[in-house]
Amino acid sequence: MGRRWVIPDTHGCAKTVKALFTDIIRPTLADEFYFLGDYIDRGPDSKGVIDFIRELQQGGYSVTALKGNHENMAVELYDEARGHKGGWNNLFNNRKFNSWMSMGGHETLKSFGVQQVKDIPSDYMDWMRNLPYYVTLERFVLVHAGLNFSNDDPFEDKFSMLWLREYEIRPEKIGFRKIIHGHMPVNMELISLSVKNNIYKFIDLDNGIYITGYAGYGNLTALELNSMEMVIQDNLDMESSR
Repeated sequence: MGRRWVIPDTHGCAKTVKALFTDIIRPTLADEFYFLGDYIDRGPDSKGVIDFIRELQQGGYSVTALKGNHENMAVELYDEARGHKGGWNNLFNNRKFNSWMSMGGHETLKSFGVQQVKDIPSDYMDWMRNLPYYVTLERFVLVHAGLNFSNDDPFEDKFSMLWLREYEIRPEKIGFRKIIHGHMPVNMELISLSVKNNIYKFIDLDNGIYITGYAGYGNLTALELNSMEMVIQDNLDMESSR
């Protein structure tokens, strides 16, 4: 049986992702890989991150890449820009665009060599558009952000899967599985505790890869589900900011 790796938010840090695979994971075709979303924004090479994941998929590796809120926002802006809508809707879209810029959208546009989101190649946007929102395994539910347990069916609320930050988990609604997610950066101590301690109903793997200069943050983690071994790769893309 191959290994099963879960990798959280990579945020445009292509050098770091590649080093994780080349130097630490050393993948084989028997392995499975689950990415938790947020491949773009903040870091310098969003295009490079997507290219790497797509190369894995095209190279015969078992890769499941989930959708994050950053991909969803980029796709919405792309679709709206291509629709050439105006009036009040255009004012709203400008606010959304400015929000995306504040969340690292400028770095994404720069990595693609364009100035407007509508000029990002359509195959990249289609790839992001068609990403699944979650995956269910025997013992785990993998999702970018979280699940809305106030719903009878937590899997119906796609917005929460992308954006939710605080929620009370009701394990009986998901077959008593543990949730593994990203989206909300936490320090390495909490990540380690949630991995090692069965009391936790969740594992937040997001160490804030883009958060440099703060102790306990700024790394890319990966969790192997069979052994529950966690590995850590230092950020190689933004180390000059430390």
